[in-house]
Amino acid sequence: MDHDEISRHAHADHPIAAPLDDDAVRRLLERGLPRGAGRVLDLGCGGGEWLLRALTAWPGLRAEGVDVSGRALDDARRAARRLGVDDRLELHRQDAATFTAPHAFDLVLCVGATHAFGGLLPALAAARRHLAPGGRVLVGEGFWDGEPSAEAVDLLGDLDDLPVTVDRIVADGWTPVHAHVSTRQELDAYEWAWTGSLASWALDRPAHPDSARALETATVHRTEWLRGYRDVFGFVSLVLRPTEG
Repeated sequence: MDHDEISRHAHADHPIAAPLDDDAVRRLLERGLPRGAGRVLDLGCGGGEWLLRALTAWPGLRAEGVDVSGRALDDARRAARRLGVDDRLELHRQDAATFTAPHAFDLVLCVGATHAFGGLLPALAAARRHLAPGGRVLVGEGFWDGEPSAEAVDLLGDLDDLPVTVDRIVADGWTPVHAHVSTRQELDAYEWAWTGSLASWALDRPAHPDSARALETATVHRTEWLRGYRDVFGFVSLVLRPTEG
């Protein structure tokens, strides 16, 4: 079972691949999207859930998504056809860091995918290149909400705390116009859904050749979360506008 397959099963019950509930997703999109027709781009879109929700709620919107996973993009295409929004969705299988488009976008998303660019500020630099005048960026990033152990840093990287994270963004030429800090309930719900969905898939298919690995992956991830970083990890989603203009 490869990483794509693990992610697909793990997010079956939580298609937004971030610790955000449905109301938070809706509010973030409302703050980021133009009121009428416009274009939205998701850099690292996975199965396209952000784009699908935006297209469903805003009939005048057009959307594009970029991801390296062909399987995730196929899932997004099937879902778009079911929802009747496939004529307004364009998907690209390539590295989001090298993606180019002939037009600019009114909203650029990169939620939980800044690692694809080498970190937060490189991700914002990539988003800026795609942004139309007056456009906004929606970025989601982890932060330390306490003193992490060495093991937690090994697992999730050398993150900053929330004030430093925001200071770095502002110093890079961005103004936050809306933010959502994920609650403990959102964080727990996401992690339980991730591990539970993957474990359930494995337990329902004991004879499947990938069942044992899937169950082990769910167990390891749950242990890392509960004992490694649950009490010190936070997640913030910010709607940003370039400070200059």
